[in-house]
Amino acid sequence: MKKHVNIPVFIPHYGCPNACVFCNQKKITGKPCYDKNEVVAEIEDALKTVDTDNTEVELAFFGGSFTAIPENEMLGLLEVSDIFLKRGQINSVRLSTRPDAITPYILDILKAHGVKTIELGLQSFSDKVLCASKRGHTASQSASACKLIKEYGFTLIGQMMAGLPCSTVSDELYTANMICSLGCDGARIYPTVVFPDTELMRMQEAGEYTPLSTEDAVMRTAEILKIFIDNGIPVIRIGLCSNETLSDQRYAESYHPSVGELALNRYYLMKMTDMLSKSPDTCGKTALFYVSRGKISQAVGQKRANVLALIKRFSLRDVKIKEKDELRAFSLLLDIK
Repeated sequence: MKKHVNIPVFIPHYGCPNACVFCNQKKITGKPCYDKNEVVAEIEDALKTVDTDNTEVELAFFGGSFTAIPENEMLGLLEVSDIFLKRGQINSVRLSTRPDAITPYILDILKAHGVKTIELGLQSFSDKVLCASKRGHTASQSASACKLIKEYGFTLIGQMMAGLPCSTVSDELYTANMICSLGCDGARIYPTVVFPDTELMRMQEAGEYTPLSTEDAVMRTAEILKIFIDNGIPVIRIGLCSNETLSDQRYAESYHPSVGELALNRYYLMKMTDMLSKSPDTCGKTALFYVSRGKISQAVGQKRANVLALIKRFSLRDVKIKEKDELRAFSLLLDIK
């Protein structure tokens, strides 16, 4: 299989019809504005670092709501991607947008310009949460957009958040289940982060919002992750990408650079705990878990935290974790000795 590479083109805030309480795209991307004149050079520079003969290259318009920008500007950017598609330097195009910026007319345009994947900022399927977050669309609009995108044959990635204003664990599990039921081909999970110069920061300062602690973010994300794994939905990203701009400018202790890895650790701990709870006799014995290739560190946990927790809880002599090639991703087998 060829290696897959995304070439990201960020258009922060551009096309967004309103400002969500949590959003400051300038802080997230480190780019204060979008300059169309730089796009071609940006792509060409990125391509110099890619072996296009042995790599599937996808141009990704991220940051703003691509299909909500003025049509002539959207077409201008798609004409840029057309140049690289015709040259064979990129294989496809992906973009991120809002549910209320999806129509049959828009999808016809995207189809004609080589767009393969649409990432939809769903965030929540609770109207209460969407309203409190000032998203500007409803859960019904989100569902309709998902269905339409799938009818047109695009690959659909559902983006959701945990810890939004008024959001409960139940709301987030419902959102994850809706993403599965609507046929999304993948998902991203973003625990909410409080950024400077956002309404969410002002809400926190006024005592109207309590940000997620690292423990809350890990717990909620692990529960969401379990739903996606159980339904065979790949999770392509957990948490915001760690970069110097993000870590320097965060406002509250709501961002952890390893939240994704910690959530995966917690997922494995939940699964292993469940399996051991069903074993009649564990005291003084060794629990041998088999995991799929490349998953040992996630199952062991940081500083062997999962192993130590299981030994203590189930009075085990030891916990060993080994790879088993034939196991599918995230599968577990248990042998008690």
